[in-house]
Amino acid sequence: MPPNTTASTGQQPGKSGRRKGRKARLIVLVLVLALIGGVAYGSYWSISTVRASFPQTKGTLTLKGLSGPVEVKRDNYGIPQIYASSDADLFMAQGYVQAQDRFYEMDVRRHMASGRLSEMFGKSQVDNDEFLRTLGWDRVAKQEYDTKLSATTKKYLQAYAEGVNSYLQGKDGEDISLEYAALGFTNDYKPQAWTPVDSISWLKAMAWDLRGNMQDEIDRALLTSRLGPKQIADLYPQYPYSRNKAIVQEGQYSELAGAFQQGGTSGSSGMNGTSGTNGASGTNGTGGTSTGTASGGSGTSGTASGTSGTASGASGTAGLDSQLGGLTRVLDDLPPAVGVNGDGIGSNSWVVGGEHTISGKPLLANDPHLSPSLPSVWYQMGLHCRSVSSTCQYDVSGYTFAGMPGVIIGHNQDIAWGMTNSGVDVTDLYLEKITGDGYLYDGKVKPFETREETIKVAGGSPKKIVVRETNNGPLLSDRDEELVKVGRKATVDTAAPDRGDGYGVALRWTALQPGRTMDAVFAMDKAKNWTDFRKAASQFEVPSQNLIYADNENHIGYTLPGKIPLREESDNGSIPAPGWDPEYRWTGYIPQAALPYEYDPERGYIVTANQAVIDPDKYPYTLTADWGYGARSQRITDLIQSKIKDGGKISTDDMRQMQLDNSSEVARLLVPTLLKIDPENKDVREAQKLLEGWDYTQDADSAAAAYFNAVWRNVLKLAFGNKLPKELRPKGQCLWVEPVNTTGPADEAEKVRECGQRDPDKAQPDGGDRWFEVVRKLMDQPDSEWWSTPKVGTRPAAHNRDQLFKRAMIDARWELTAKLGKDIDSWSWGRLHRLFLKNQTLGTAGPEFIRYALNRGPWELGGGEATVNATGWNAAGGYGVVWVPSMRMVVNLGDLDKSKWINLTGASGHAYSAHYVDQTDKWADGELLPWAFSDQAVEKSTSDKLVLKP
Repeated sequence: MPPNTTASTGQQPGKSGRRKGRKARLIVLVLVLALIGGVAYGSYWSISTVRASFPQTKGTLTLKGLSGPVEVKRDNYGIPQIYASSDADLFMAQGYVQAQDRFYEMDVRRHMASGRLSEMFGKSQVDNDEFLRTLGWDRVAKQEYDTKLSATTKKYLQAYAEGVNSYLQGKDGEDISLEYAALGFTNDYKPQAWTPVDSISWLKAMAWDLRGNMQDEIDRALLTSRLGPKQIADLYPQYPYSRNKAIVQEGQYSELAGAFQQGGTSGSSGMNGTSGTNGASGTNGTGGTSTGTASGGSGTSGTASGTSGTASGASGTAGLDSQLGGLTRVLDDLPPAVGVNGDGIGSNSWVVGGEHTISGKPLLANDPHLSPSLPSVWYQMGLHCRSVSSTCQYDVSGYTFAGMPGVIIGHNQDIAWGMTNSGVDVTDLYLEKITGDGYLYDGKVKPFETREETIKVAGGSPKKIVVRETNNGPLLSDRDEELVKVGRKATVDTAAPDRGDGYGVALRWTALQPGRTMDAVFAMDKAKNWTDFRKAASQFEVPSQNLIYADNENHIGYTLPGKIPLREESDNGSIPAPGWDPEYRWTGYIPQAALPYEYDPERGYIVTANQAVIDPDKYPYTLTADWGYGARSQRITDLIQSKIKDGGKISTDDMRQMQLDNSSEVARLLVPTLLKIDPENKDVREAQKLLEGWDYTQDADSAAAAYFNAVWRNVLKLAFGNKLPKELRPKGQCLWVEPVNTTGPADEAEKVRECGQRDPDKAQPDGGDRWFEVVRKLMDQPDSEWWSTPKVGTRPAAHNRDQLFKRAMIDARWELTAKLGKDIDSWSWGRLHRLFLKNQTLGTAGPEFIRYALNRGPWELGGGEATVNATGWNAAGGYGVVWVPSMRMVVNLGDLDKSKWINLTGASGHAYSAHYVDQTDKWADGELLPWAFSDQAVEKSTSDKLVLKP
């Protein structure tokens, strides 16, 4: 899956145009492929050939291995509801049906997870495969299958694989998918049988994208090449616990942690940072202690600032300068599984108890924010036992991943649940002193654990690599020529070992240990109450997720599962650690029963949107130093409170409307100041007037939203972006800067030209809610050095906040004039903020005619970064949509048939199926579809019925 390099040029038509558009694309594709096929094969593709891979959805099929007949009922959107009389039949049919719609997607994902992309796409993917083989997801997945999972789970995985393989039997690639036919022009790749381990490996890929603060570790280290400790602390402010509430407010963390109540054992004060202990732990670094103590203080985020403050010298772990950018480049190139390679991933989920709803029963909403993909990462499906019993235990409906049995998010007949990424810190990077065939640990040289991997390459010769591991994990620095030199110029303390040719970099990550998450999926699907759900969640080890809960007995809850490491007080996981020092080893894991939860809180609702899980003053363990900063979560909380004040009640549609909230919190902060500025230029004043009376909502047709977001982007660039090291800045942005080692003032002749190195969609400052908090704190410091920027051409220099704001308003005016035209009446946010949906393989790097055939868009969207309707964009890279609410759902526990849902694209992965993107227009308009669950409702909504017989 090559990186996303080319934008689609297709336009999104109206409804009648969509039908014509599909036909036009099909005709063009067939004509081109007919020509190519005639030359290459002496034959041509007809329209019927292109459509040959479409699934059979009516009539009867024989499926060997079934114990009884299975019905597959599809609605007008192609969403399947499966009815069976045994668990094995249910999951076998699930495998068959998902393969019908999505096998190409499944095949690509398993090749990614196992580091075998080169087998499909050739030598362009060898580097990715080397890195993925080094991580070894498929090896860990096999260990899970062999040693960790229950016999019942293995049975279900085997049944699912049998269903997939029954679909594949007797089919060539072109019978399965258009993409295979296109691949056939360049190699002779043939799809292989599905295995249970393929399904488990997908969980590892999902965990990688949801891995927590690894990029923040890298960024903090890279910042030391340009910024000092105080400046880095400014860019990682404390979490605003008093303003943006944590998830768990009235909950607890079980009797196992009872000894650690505030003011209890010695663990409290250090872990909570009340005395700046973690901040002060940088005593080995120069100036670490004072900055740490000052920035530490009241909690985990303070600890992060303190540790960041010591980055220039703490324990030999920081100052990795530009060499660590090699790791960033490797991570940027990896194809995302479900997200944005760990950056910017958010999600909303909240639940409202029955005392505040019209139905008198809970309502639960969820919309995970992930990279847009085509087809959507989610697959909607119902799995129903005709009669729930010990031999057939499931009656569940919701969202799953193609390639994995069960349902990941959704509801059964008794409970509903949703997920957001918790962001807890489950990864650490370690510097390793490499000596010959080993590495230094505790004063001794230990031998590497090694294994040889062979990478098969379509159209080329296989490549052998050797993977080396330390006691911390795989040596990532072996996979990139830049990373071999990581640490060569690192600032270390006098006790650190000689750097020689530089330190290596190893990764410790909880997902590289076998776990039981697949057991948890099946257990949650059949849970009947809070006790069942908590027990099931305790097995959901990787990735750690915020799980919210509601049931038809009028209970609501939240629980944090996951394998979360314990670290010594000297290490809070915020920067790369010295692998040779035993004090930086993990000391264990937080007991599952000691993780925070909340059940039936008095306030009657629970909100999770990637904010802090719990105030550190109320909890003894460090979960992370890098929470989201709570802009979305607090906005959702405010919306709920506004609805329920004075006894108001919330409806299903109210929940939908909350999901679509476009309000910009940073606009609310900045616009009053922007309106006080007096720009001399009449064109800039004309644009400024757009902000007068603006209600801060970012609708697609809003000119004010377009201008404000351009101002915000330029404020960030001028105040921060131009001062960051090249490893964090976007590619194509080149600046004249003083050399890193300059010790005094430099004249123009001494400056060097440095160009940004990061993918624009992943560069900094990205404009997320961390940057909201950075700017919020600086608003009261109008003369801060951050507000300074030099003169460029005719654009004036700035020496304080208001001067910089004026400059940003000027730059924004002329940027939008270039992009949208001089007439501000024609401006709109949607013209800047567009969504393109791209097939994640041939749609990003295939021939142009293939991209045209597979890709769709653009859609002009409202919403924005860190808003509830989180159509995210990266302010460093541009205005295009880079992550989205990948689905939306609202579950009504009062009447499950009144629940609503929508997917980003459609059920089908076939480019010319009517269900390829048939939900996208409604998704873009904020609509939800009916979600039938009962037998009667499903039967009424059924348009196609397929019977699978033994």
